[in-house]
Amino acid sequence: MLKSILGAAAALGLAALPAFAEFPEKDIQGIIQWGAGGSTDTVARAVTPHAEKVLGKKVVLQNVTGGVGAIGLNQAERAKADGYTLLFGAENPLLYKVMQLGQKDYADFVPVNILARGIPMLVARPDAPFDTFPEMIDYINANPKSVKFGSTGPGGLPSVVSSMIQSKTPIDVTFVPYDGDGPALTALQGGAIDVMPAVLGAAIESIKGGKMKPIAIFDTERVAQLPDVPSVTETNAEFADLLPWGPFFGVFVKKGTPDDVVAKLTEAYETGAANADFTALMDGRGYKMLSLTGDEAQKFLADWQSKTSWLIWESGIAKKSPEEFGIPKP
Repeated sequence: MLKSILGAAAALGLAALPAFAEFPEKDIQGIIQWGAGGSTDTVARAVTPHAEKVLGKKVVLQNVTGGVGAIGLNQAERAKADGYTLLFGAENPLLYKVMQLGQKDYADFVPVNILARGIPMLVARPDAPFDTFPEMIDYINANPKSVKFGSTGPGGLPSVVSSMIQSKTPIDVTFVPYDGDGPALTALQGGAIDVMPAVLGAAIESIKGGKMKPIAIFDTERVAQLPDVPSVTETNAEFADLLPWGPFFGVFVKKGTPDDVVAKLTEAYETGAANADFTALMDGRGYKMLSLTGDEAQKFLADWQSKTSWLIWESGIAKKSPEEFGIPKP
C-alpha cells in the first residue's frame, strides 16, 4: 500500500513539473557588424523575415559598428550561449589575428548559415578621369597620392582587393577609412573619395542610377547584371591566380549553444535562404548563393581564412604571419 501511495505521489509530482518550452521562447537579438545600408546589413535584413516565420519569434536587428566589426563580434561573444544572440557577420574576423586587430575570430562561434558570396568590383565617382582599370593605373602612376581610395579598415574587402592590386600593379594612392561600405559608397557619390573597392551587390543600384561608374569586375568573368563591364583578368591577366575571391555573409551563434537550438536556427535560416524572394534579390544584386551549414560551412571558413590570410601576408598588408596562428598555406 505504502509503495503504491509513493508511486502515485511521484507520478503526480512529475506531472506537476513544467515541460521545457521549445526554443525560442522570446525574441532574439541580431547583431550586425556593419553599418546600415552596407552589404551585410542588406543581406541580414532580407533573409531574416523569412527565418522568423520558422522561428515564430522576432529577430530584432541592431547595427553595432566600429573596430572593423570587432565591437559587434565581441558583444555577441559576451552574450550567453543560449541562441538568443545572433551575429550577422562578414569576412573580417577571419583576418583579425594576422592583422593584429584581436585574438578572436569565428572559432568562438558556430556558423548557422554561410548565406552568400559577394563579387568584388571597383567603382569610381562618375566624373573620375578614367573609365577602365588600365586607365586608372596610368592615371595613378602619373598623379601619385592624388587618387583617394575608400577603405573599411584592415581585413575588409577594400583592403584585400587593394592588396591584390598592390601585389600585381603597385599603386601610390591615399586611403580614406570609413565604418562600412555603405558610408564609403555614400562618400564616393558625394565626391569625397575617387575609387572604392566594393561588392557588386552594394554598388549595383547606384551604378544603374548613374551615381557612380564601374571600372572593373574583380573576378575571372563578367557578370550578367553588368554585362558590359570587363573582368579585371580581361585587361590584366596577371590577376587570374588570385581569383575568383569574394567576401561572404553569414549568421553565427556563440559556441556552446545547445545542439537543438543550433538545429532550430539552422533550419530557420536554411529555409530563409531558399525563399524565392530572397534568392531573387541575391541574384539581382550579383551575390552568389551558398547556404552552407554544418561541416560544409566550417570548411568554407577554413579555406577562406587560409587563402586570404596568406594573400595579405605575402602582399605586405598583414602584420603577423598566418603560420604563427596555425593557419595552413593553401
